Amino acid sequence: MSYHFGRGWAKLIPYLLLLPGLFFYFLISFGPSMATAFYSFTDATGIRGAPVRWIGFDNYREFLFMGRASLDNLDALKRTLIFSFVVTTVQFTLGLIVALIVNQKLRFSNIFRTIYFMPVILGVVIQGLMWSLFLFPIGGPVAKLLALFGLRSEFLGGQPAEAFAWVIFIQIWANLGVTMMIFIAGLQTIPSELYEAARIDGANTWQVFTNVTWPLLTPSVNTNLLLNTIGSLQAWQLFLVLLGYRNGTQVLGYLIYATGFGQTSGSVTTSFRQGYAAAASIVLFLLVLVIGMTLQQYLQRREKRILG
Repeated sequence: MSYHFGRGWAKLIPYLLLLPGLFFYFLISFGPSMATAFYSFTDATGIRGAPVRWIGFDNYREFLFMGRASLDNLDALKRTLIFSFVVTTVQFTLGLIVALIVNQKLRFSNIFRTIYFMPVILGVVIQGLMWSLFLFPIGGPVAKLLALFGLRSEFLGGQPAEAFAWVIFIQIWANLGVTMMIFIAGLQTIPSELYEAARIDGANTWQVFTNVTWPLLTPSVNTNLLLNTIGSLQAWQLFLVLLGYRNGTQVLGYLIYATGFGQTSGSVTTSFRQGYAAAASIVLFLLVLVIGMTLQQYLQRREKRILG
């Protein structure tokens, strides 16, 4: 069998073609990741001219075990897990339901697909500013609607639990379209003959879903679960735009940003501690890695069991 790229030096052509991509990967992704791991063992501040000293695991000890700040960090870690679980569960379920509905050959189904997907293309800042105005407690549209029933809410400015719940809602609204489209793509790969055969055998709608649709959607299920889980674990931009740095609402990703870049909000100011933030980002990386790998192993075994 002949080699497609010839002989001699021509054999190097595939590797030369890979070099530009590898260069940008090391420049943009792998390089900064290694730098983050290095700085997590230092007291780097990110301020030009400030000395950088090697301090070993001190940042990790302080983040996880030392004083009141470590308890706040662990609360942020727990809040991150809660946020990820709720967002993944609700977004996955709603995305599947919406996909099943708009995949039907109904009038205006393409228009509804566009409407559900539209928030995805707006961008986090636009999404956040739009909902901040929509939920403004004095004269905002939702506030006026509640006032008709004699109700009142502070929304994003209320208690931390209420504000946190609203961010969960907006996160799901913003990304539901991606989940829906992945499920639609999976639904359209299922042969219609299988549905016809199931109905001829007397299967009702629920039996068709559980025995035909759901098993054959396994690749889409796996993709959505992984994307939703990893994406929600890393999410923090909406917290920045909607809430700012507020105690009782931070997730780990936002805590990293605030600590590394001196986030200031109202009376709360964080220092420039990029070494400490780098250590926190490594903790988040390990969290995402463990959860992601565990989930992937489970999903791969499930797919092998169902599809063979």
